[in-house]
Amino acid sequence: MKPVSGSEQATAVEPPRHWEADVVLRDGKTAHIRPIRPEDAELLVEFYGRVSDRSKYYRFFSPMPTLSDRDVERFTHVDHDHRVAFVLTLQGQMIAVGRYDVVSPGEAEVAFLVEDQHQGRGIAQILLEHLAQAGRERGIERFVADVLPDNQRMIQTFRDAGYRVVSAYDEGVLQLEFPIEPTDTAIGIMQGREHVAEAASIHRFLNPRSVAVIGASRRQDTIGQALVRNLVTGDFTGRVYAVNPSARAVSGLPTYTNVSDIHDDVDVAIVAVPAESVEDVVLDCAAKGVHGLVVISSGFAETGEEGRQRQRRLVGLSRSYGVRLIGPNALGIINTDPAVSINASLAGLMPPRGRAGFFCQSGALGSAILEKVNARGLGLSTFVSAGNRADVSGNDLLQYWEEDESTEVVMMYLESIGNPRKFSRIARRVSLRKPIIAVRSGRTTQGIPMGHSVRRIAAPPQAVDAMFRQAGVIQVDTLDDLFDVAQLVAHQPLPRGRRVAIVGNSDALGLLAADAAAAVGLVVNKQVALSAEPTPEDFEDALDDAIDDPDIDAVVVVYIPPLNVAGEQIANVLAAVGEQSDKPLVSTFLGAEGIPELLRVPDVAGSTAGRGSVPSYPAVEAAVRALARVVEYAVWLRTPDGEAADPEAVDLARAQQVIGRALAAQPDGADLDDAALTELLAAYDIHLWESRPVTTLRAAQKAGRELGWDVVLKATAERVRERPDLAHVWRNIDSPSEMRDAWESLLEVVGEPDQAGYVVQKNAPPGVPIAIRSLEDPLFGPVVSFGISGPVIELLSDVSYRIPPLYKHDTAAMVREVRSSPMLFGYRGSEVVDVDEVERLIQRVAQLQNDLPQVRSLELSLVLAGATGSTVLTAAARVEPVTDPRSDWFVRRMPSVPGDTAPG
Repeated sequence: MKPVSGSEQATAVEPPRHWEADVVLRDGKTAHIRPIRPEDAELLVEFYGRVSDRSKYYRFFSPMPTLSDRDVERFTHVDHDHRVAFVLTLQGQMIAVGRYDVVSPGEAEVAFLVEDQHQGRGIAQILLEHLAQAGRERGIERFVADVLPDNQRMIQTFRDAGYRVVSAYDEGVLQLEFPIEPTDTAIGIMQGREHVAEAASIHRFLNPRSVAVIGASRRQDTIGQALVRNLVTGDFTGRVYAVNPSARAVSGLPTYTNVSDIHDDVDVAIVAVPAESVEDVVLDCAAKGVHGLVVISSGFAETGEEGRQRQRRLVGLSRSYGVRLIGPNALGIINTDPAVSINASLAGLMPPRGRAGFFCQSGALGSAILEKVNARGLGLSTFVSAGNRADVSGNDLLQYWEEDESTEVVMMYLESIGNPRKFSRIARRVSLRKPIIAVRSGRTTQGIPMGHSVRRIAAPPQAVDAMFRQAGVIQVDTLDDLFDVAQLVAHQPLPRGRRVAIVGNSDALGLLAADAAAAVGLVVNKQVALSAEPTPEDFEDALDDAIDDPDIDAVVVVYIPPLNVAGEQIANVLAAVGEQSDKPLVSTFLGAEGIPELLRVPDVAGSTAGRGSVPSYPAVEAAVRALARVVEYAVWLRTPDGEAADPEAVDLARAQQVIGRALAAQPDGADLDDAALTELLAAYDIHLWESRPVTTLRAAQKAGRELGWDVVLKATAERVRERPDLAHVWRNIDSPSEMRDAWESLLEVVGEPDQAGYVVQKNAPPGVPIAIRSLEDPLFGPVVSFGISGPVIELLSDVSYRIPPLYKHDTAAMVREVRSSPMLFGYRGSEVVDVDEVERLIQRVAQLQNDLPQVRSLELSLVLAGATGSTVLTAAARVEPVTDPRSDWFVRRMPSVPGDTAPG
């Protein structure tokens, strides 16, 4: 690519803080991207000296062995507006640079140079993503590039970016031109690369060929001794190296003074040294080329401010050297695959081989989880305890498990969510292939463990619950519930619907099962009561009959044996039927918990219990609850997304102009006035009922006359807006005298107009009052809510929430899941409202909030939903400048280092 023209001195302007980020490369290692700085001159010269002559020729179209002082000055001094440049650094060295220079209004020329030994790691693609996002923020619409025809790698980079590329030859140069708007295709390609990179980083952790234990110890009852012992006794198929400068051997293994002394490659290092020594370990491992660290050591953010600073330095140092980190304060990692068989954790007992992957954040709780896994006979494919979750998170594990053939079920215990918007996106995709079951601590209090540095969510807990439902995640309340559901989805087919049969030899437990089913929305279509001492044949006939019934989707089995009967024959029947059935069976068998030996089906893949094994629950209510949650997941799977909001139906440019004018007048933020609010909503096809603010009786009478009478006078101040007695509203005013009566009455009830916010409006058609609201959460991004309007409803929190973007079925569910929704569907003989119009309004509000992060909040606080349409009577909006981009922006970036506030 030819050098851009211009030698103007760049204006010293600070680039936005969010332009700097850590990124994961294609091979799973990390690097740092940031705007170039004037003080990068020496780094640039050193970088250029390592680049091959061929790569230099591709960049400048001519031999250019060195950079002149003028070149260095021009390349390192940019204005971060018309001239923008990013560098990628690793281990303190510059390994790539990319830039754009504006050549005409809305158009910029883009160019890259990547050090030869780092080519093929997806670096140019990352630079292009970040340059495009910077360009969008600076009003650039289109990139152009000149490329030599034989520079196929760079040509492919542009074509693979997903943009619409238009190319032409001119004097032996291929000219490329492409718009940089974030199309669905471009975003999909970016997210696909993100998936590959993050999955690769976890694959190296869970499938290492060699592991070094740093802090290995000869002393019994020490963490270092336990880690070495568990690796050796767990039959790890790779090589284990013990690192201890003061011992000659540990558990029969020769020791090394440091990792650099090991002659072979080391994939993963397990770190169990005092917290103050961990940074030295990072440097040693980076010099060795270790891929990842599992830091068992405590003494970090969970201990207070000093520990938080230590944790921040640890993560920053690790990423700067391209090393990913699990922990600190972690329990460790496990992979039960016989080809790996790694127990790099403090858990002494290797869990049995199974179908479920487990992610948790608490090291102490991780031990209890593994004990429960063993007790229930569930089995795991992989296990990761991330401790303080300073780097590797549940999002990374989801990326890995999506493609891992050994993992069919995902189990997660989440104490915090650092990037809920990204979690929602990934989980929604994974849930289409594999069920995700999650427990979220702090669900009511929104408490965050001390070691977890994340921003607090401003949205209510119900919004987080809604995000989980939207993503298809099976959210449960307790660890026991998590295992109850997991043992069902891991071993039984999914139900086709809510219709169940109850088969058992206890009338009392059968009634309990029926009551429990009704309470959780299941429909009992068949109840078979066997004798207290049924024969195996009786049980088999009853089960076969229930499974063959087309009106049955699942079977609940209750077996309480008579005295002195082991139930082995009944167990054989259950196991045989469960193995062949295409409908799920759950049981209360002998009061056992988990997957009893008697009900297990052999698994050719080596798991302790194969497909068709019948799970048992000590209480029949637990069995029914687990089945109900799986039914909801099965329904979610079969529900099509439907239509998304049509971006062509809105005038985005007009809406942005409204916001731009408001922020130009008040840069710190503003509540939109009626004219601006009306224009903003109109851009999204939402029409605000005309409202005339009035401060005197004469003005009110004039407004009524101009509106043609049949008007309403009301107070709109928040303190009176939703009074239960509606004394702040006076309707059906048809003359000046009636307006006088209304005015005097409101003065007595709500006070002077300058405090009460009097307005005159045309009388609206009758309807059910509803409210649609949205807000921009600092961590979550956009959130939308819906509810019937009124103080009683608000006191009861009868509100539904969703996270944009919304599909047709999302808005339909929002309307129907509030408890007061019958008011919209002809309650007690009233008219059925135009629900399609209500759903359209919700979708438009969601689209507006999703498109415009500057909208801090939007309220359609009073909408009358009628039989033939809806009338938006009262609305309000506040706009504020965006200081941080959303956590799931149009570029790949890792979560910010703890202590930072940049999104990740």
